[in-house]
Amino acid sequence: MTALETKFSKSALSDEVKEFLKQHKDKQGSFNYVEQIDQMMPKSARYIVVDYNDLVSHPQIESKFNENPDEILAAFTRAIKEILQERFPQYATKIKEEIRARIVNYPVQRSLRQINAEIINKMTSVSGMVVRSSEVKPLAKEITYKCSNDHEFHITLEKGMTVPPLYRCGIDPKCTSKDFTIQPDKSRFIDFQIARLQELPEDLPPGQLPHYVDVTIKQDLVDNARPGDRIILTGIVRIEQEYFVGARSTSGLYRLRIDGNNIEFLGGRGPKTSRKTEREEVSPEEEKIIKSLSGNPDIYNRLVDSFAPHIQGHALIKEAILLLIAGSTQRLLQDGTKIRGDINIFLVGDPGTAKSEMLKFCARIAPRGLYTSGRGSTAAGLTAAVVRDKSGIMMLEAGAVVLGDQGLVCIDEFDKMKPEDRSALHEVMEQQSASIAKGGIVATLNARTSILAAANPMYGKYDPFKNITENVNLPIPLLTRFDLIFVVRDIPSKEKDSRIAKHIINLYTPGGNDTRSLIDSDILTKYLSYSKRINPVLTKEAEDKILAYYMKMRNVESEEMITVTPRQLEGLIRLATARARLLMKDQVEAEDAERAIFLIESMLRDAGVDVNTGKVDLGVLQGRAHSEVSKMQLFMDVLKSLEGDNKMAVEERLFIKELVKSGKFTEEEARNYLRRMLREASIYESKPGHYNRV
Repeated sequence: MTALETKFSKSALSDEVKEFLKQHKDKQGSFNYVEQIDQMMPKSARYIVVDYNDLVSHPQIESKFNENPDEILAAFTRAIKEILQERFPQYATKIKEEIRARIVNYPVQRSLRQINAEIINKMTSVSGMVVRSSEVKPLAKEITYKCSNDHEFHITLEKGMTVPPLYRCGIDPKCTSKDFTIQPDKSRFIDFQIARLQELPEDLPPGQLPHYVDVTIKQDLVDNARPGDRIILTGIVRIEQEYFVGARSTSGLYRLRIDGNNIEFLGGRGPKTSRKTEREEVSPEEEKIIKSLSGNPDIYNRLVDSFAPHIQGHALIKEAILLLIAGSTQRLLQDGTKIRGDINIFLVGDPGTAKSEMLKFCARIAPRGLYTSGRGSTAAGLTAAVVRDKSGIMMLEAGAVVLGDQGLVCIDEFDKMKPEDRSALHEVMEQQSASIAKGGIVATLNARTSILAAANPMYGKYDPFKNITENVNLPIPLLTRFDLIFVVRDIPSKEKDSRIAKHIINLYTPGGNDTRSLIDSDILTKYLSYSKRINPVLTKEAEDKILAYYMKMRNVESEEMITVTPRQLEGLIRLATARARLLMKDQVEAEDAERAIFLIESMLRDAGVDVNTGKVDLGVLQGRAHSEVSKMQLFMDVLKSLEGDNKMAVEERLFIKELVKSGKFTEEEARNYLRRMLREASIYESKPGHYNRV
């Protein structure tokens, strides 16, 4: 092919594209591409979005995408420039180097595993999750150099990121200068960023490591997708040479890399301004099914039965987990304060009570769910890590709670986590953000996620004669951040055991499990993601119910001695709102409030009972029950009065006699309490058999 023919075919291709852009009408009959180009100047945009489906009627343009995508994209650039030149000549001249077309709905979709040597320099579309992104750096496109004899010349870099070495002046062959300086004001740079795309968890074949590919992102695509976003990336596959340090010869090995052309967010195609979290958009047919389901009078029970139907019983816990998936609405106050809408639940109980099974099921059906286990999780893996790239760039890598933003994270084996790793969750659970300050990167990432945690008690089985804080080895501030805490006990009873056994045996027999009245798990996912769109408001009746209950619980003077904190009040409101959401109601009614109160009360009956007095006492969840606090107070008061002003050593026999007199201790209890206070270093033995306050 001669140079003339090449030139002709290029301009002919541009004319073809120009014709398409000018003539194409959308379904409404408007010239949508001409309109987009008209909007470029007011919006100061540098690109237009071309829908691949519109090219089907132009086979000569479409076929070029499969043969030589670079050529056709260059033709699009020229065509857009020419049309823009006719309308806004000054703007066209100003941005002439940066105009380009972004392609959406590209049909050739591959998984990350299918990106291999066959498709180098071909265009492809691949879905994945962004796991890290580098900082934005300028990349040189045209560099102007000046030699020591004041000769100016410039080099253009079309592809790649390497600048060829300079040996001599580019203008005067006789010039002997070896000293070149860059002229930044006469050079041209574009924004450049590297992101890493990893396979989506649901596409991962069992027992395989997730594949990843690095993506170069340029110009206005920069910072479009952040770590944690699920995207569909359209781009051209390129190669770059692997360098070995200290090797004499250049390597024959290359690395694959995708040159990004456009990013669409999963869950509805097209560029998303609002980041939706749905795994799938709900189609109109499914919407009809969901609407008809929500009209059922017994829908609430059916939803609970459809959650993990392979687990017998535990209806309360299943209901609570459904409320957690539906969640409440995040409130944004006028001063910019956010009040969390996500519900956190903690399950603690005996081995073999299907806790992990419920967590796994929950992560599977939630619109966006991640599952992780305690031993395999570190603080950096849960929140965010700063890693150094091979090029020396510090990068931020998102962890589980950041990837699960606007979804939920299930953490199993919560008690097996190291305390320093667990402490990373304090901020996530109340402030809903993950802050990091390492290696010069100071960032606060969104972590608006619900946390469902499960743990085993310290001694294997739950000890009913100890309070919950003694059963679970967890810090108290973390415990109070859970809206609901369930104690799952394995208590043998003939009727219940035979029911569970029959149920398990049924699961092993073909067709033994009757699931006719249950909702299919796909529809359940769609139902839950659809219910997240509803923002119910509190009615007066519900408000009164919640307020009355809160005031009753706050009343410490009563015999029942419960103290609740505003955290429980917020928890009540969240649970009531979530129930209204599940039932697709616009208002939170009195029955929703009642159910929320019932859930909190059942939690208190399980986990909030002070084993010493047998009464419900929320102080138990906050470290020390009231009976404990008052005993300790009395103990110290007696010791203080016996010591007198001049801090005399108090004899053990006399001290115990005084304690028994108070009526709160028996002699045995008083001795045990004395030993315990010695262990806790609240008192010390000043001489054998005599004690003083510390």
